[in-house]
Amino acid sequence: MNNQVLIIGGTGRIGTSVATDIANHTQAQITLTGRRDLKNEISGSNFSLIKLDLADKQAIKNAIVSLKENSDDPSSPPLVIHCAGPFFQRDATVLKTCIEEGVNYIDVSDNRKFTSLALDYSDAAANAGITAVINTGIFPGISNSLVRQCADQLDEAEKIHLSYVVGGSGGAGLTVMRTTFLGLQNPFEVWMDGQWKSVTPYSDREVIEFPQPYGKIGVYWFDMPECFTLANAFPVKSVITKFGSFPDYYNYMTWIVANWWPSSWLQNPKTIEFLSQVSYKMTEFTDRFSGIGVAVKSKVSGFKDGKPATFSSSLLHENTAIAAGIGTGTIAELILSGELKKPGVFPPEEVLTTDLFEGTMESRGLSRISEENSFLYRQK
Repeated sequence: MNNQVLIIGGTGRIGTSVATDIANHTQAQITLTGRRDLKNEISGSNFSLIKLDLADKQAIKNAIVSLKENSDDPSSPPLVIHCAGPFFQRDATVLKTCIEEGVNYIDVSDNRKFTSLALDYSDAAANAGITAVINTGIFPGISNSLVRQCADQLDEAEKIHLSYVVGGSGGAGLTVMRTTFLGLQNPFEVWMDGQWKSVTPYSDREVIEFPQPYGKIGVYWFDMPECFTLANAFPVKSVITKFGSFPDYYNYMTWIVANWWPSSWLQNPKTIEFLSQVSYKMTEFTDRFSGIGVAVKSKVSGFKDGKPATFSSSLLHENTAIAAGIGTGTIAELILSGELKKPGVFPPEEVLTTDLFEGTMESRGLSRISEENSFLYRQK
């Protein structure tokens, strides 16, 4: 596949991981963008670099038009991948331009508002014949596919429970730290017992048994796009999405901030920046023993053969950024090869079949360990 791929925000940690995964599994020509002068970011004959500021909408359009012009083979459609977070600050300019120019689109969005905005363009993308997959990465992303894998084992799914744990910083930068603390600002809606209910961020601690080296870790309500995309994709009564950190004492500190600090403090950008900087410095130290990995655990309950049944599926990876790159890179590979083609705007659980998901995990060296009603993906 000699496709043209444009990765906006491609020199950040997630963007670089996505680029590396695509380079390892396709022959695509990859153009990376960033705001600063790009030197020695990534090397190779299939990579090129351009400076691009997302605030410059004309520059975005020019880059996408150029990508299309360089893709002169109709059988090798170009692809834009949006990795320039934080997505709570983004609008749908990149997606809208891709639809207008007839270019397929992927993003690594993790924000509810942005997800809703992107989904509003579904009809326009379908009419243009454009496949757009949003919320790819690890969570959301691979997490959504783990849910679908479990739901596919059941005749009827009733309850989805997703839990995530990240070691230390997860190898992420300040942007992810800021996103985490911004997620503590406001209550959010979740689908519980067949109705939408408001919950408080970082509340209702549960202790979940994750694969080693994490073991039992506390997880808490956290606002993720899966809260509503999974409720739309599957006819279930409840969708629970909870997040935690390793080591567990980080969870207690975050709980204190979310539940004891005055809300006016959390609404102050200076407070968010202070918390992000302090947390980043702390995790730089603790990463030495906590690692920067991730574990995701999906548990779906319902009925099979007329009897109550529960299936679980988990993923364990030693590097959160690489895992996110796999989640996005696999979907990119499938779109570039033509195996995944569904015009419109969709989250992964609505377009990526379990067969395709399992195949791409295997190709990335994530072997599946199966036990009764349980799956675990981990590095070989």
